[in-house]
Amino acid sequence: MGHIHDEQVKKMELKAVRIRREIIKMLATAGSGHSAGSLGMADIFTAFYFHVLRHNPKRPDWPDRDRLILSNGHVCPARYAAMAEAGYFPKSWLRKLRRPDSPLQGHPERTRLPGLETTSGPLGAGLAQAAGMAYAAKMDGKRWHTFCLTSDGEHDAGSHWEAVMFAGNRHLDNLTCVIDRNNIQIDGTTEIVMPLEPLMEKYEIFNWHVIEVDGNDLRQVVDAIHEAKAVSEQPTAIIAHTIPGHGVDFMEGDYRWHGRAPDPQQAKRALDQLDAYEKGLRADH
Repeated sequence: MGHIHDEQVKKMELKAVRIRREIIKMLATAGSGHSAGSLGMADIFTAFYFHVLRHNPKRPDWPDRDRLILSNGHVCPARYAAMAEAGYFPKSWLRKLRRPDSPLQGHPERTRLPGLETTSGPLGAGLAQAAGMAYAAKMDGKRWHTFCLTSDGEHDAGSHWEAVMFAGNRHLDNLTCVIDRNNIQIDGTTEIVMPLEPLMEKYEIFNWHVIEVDGNDLRQVVDAIHEAKAVSEQPTAIIAHTIPGHGVDFMEGDYRWHGRAPDPQQAKRALDQLDAYEKGLRADH
């Protein structure tokens, strides 16, 4: 990973649109799932799978791979679509989201799908798992980096803050936590349900390096991760401000789409918008 060129950004922007399109199709076919966060994090997953991670889709258990932990597992449609785009498995599998016999469950299950590091589900647990992996890497002298993707809503969990304290105390500079700061959770806005601000200062007081970015700007996301990997003696938190439902106007910013899938008519409307957006990108490029 290094400097990102304009042409790379353009290619990734188009990939992010394809990933959003697959998210809509997956959720509409399944008839259930989480739309807002999945669409909002599509750019972040694109950045990881197509620029940031040291990984090999043909060797998902490669010992020297970077570890990517998804704590807010309900946004797994975005991860599955990115993994399929990267070549981890056939895209036809995406139509099996949430089926009992499918490797693509509603929350990721490590034993069902190669390329997953953990089984997600209980919110607030992911950073503790990631911190443990990063600490083990330090003890073993390994050079791979551990990344943990979290939601802002799961910062309501005390277990998350225990992991924040542990990582800061152990100076885990091989650990980066990316926070999806979309300001919504299932019951409403985060600042009404359980106010999180001042979020940056809370991490800093526990010895974390903190960066704030537009999480829907691929260049900003990549540059922030590049900065995080250059930090010494501190773990890094990237507060990524995203728009829930990004790319679909009737979902954007609406917490009611947190745990809701589009019906066939809504899916068509969403796909038409994404198609128009892709055409605009191609025209600009």
